[in-house]
Amino acid sequence: MDQPVFLTWRLADSLPANRPFPSAITSGQAFVAMDRLLDQARTGPVYLRRPEIAKLLVDVIHYQACSLGHYELHSYVVMPNHVHLLVTPRVPVSRLTHSLKRFTAKEGNRILGLTGKPFWQDESYDRLVRNDEEFQRIARYIEWNPVKSGLAVAPEEFPWSSAHMRAWPCGAG
Repeated sequence: MDQPVFLTWRLADSLPANRPFPSAITSGQAFVAMDRLLDQARTGPVYLRRPEIAKLLVDVIHYQACSLGHYELHSYVVMPNHVHLLVTPRVPVSRLTHSLKRFTAKEGNRILGLTGKPFWQDESYDRLVRNDEEFQRIARYIEWNPVKSGLAVAPEEFPWSSAHMRAWPCGAG
């Protein structure tokens, strides 16, 4: 469990149902296509754009790293309809994603007054990071995601990202 992992998960119904992808593409190409669709989405929920929900996610991401020790946190971003996380897990990935998604779904729905409705899409994307070059590329990708999506002019200007944090609560980074 000492190998970094790139995790992505999204809000329920954030992509059109049964969105087809060409069968001749790799899983990496499918991820990039899906992420572009999420970044450019003009329909579907964007609950994570609400500051109180985005802050909830950031707080839980840090809590799971610092207080629970589920992972070493490297970088993250909370986009309007999805989340990217680069971590080195200390517990099984399925356990940490379940824990993150379960708590934030319950609290997010409470804030929205949608208790009992699906908040997150069931599936998540995870990829083992194979080397330092890939690690650096993914970290840059995560922190530049709001800039490439037109949500910020520079990574550090986006409030719901590791690029915005000067000092992390437990010294991770």
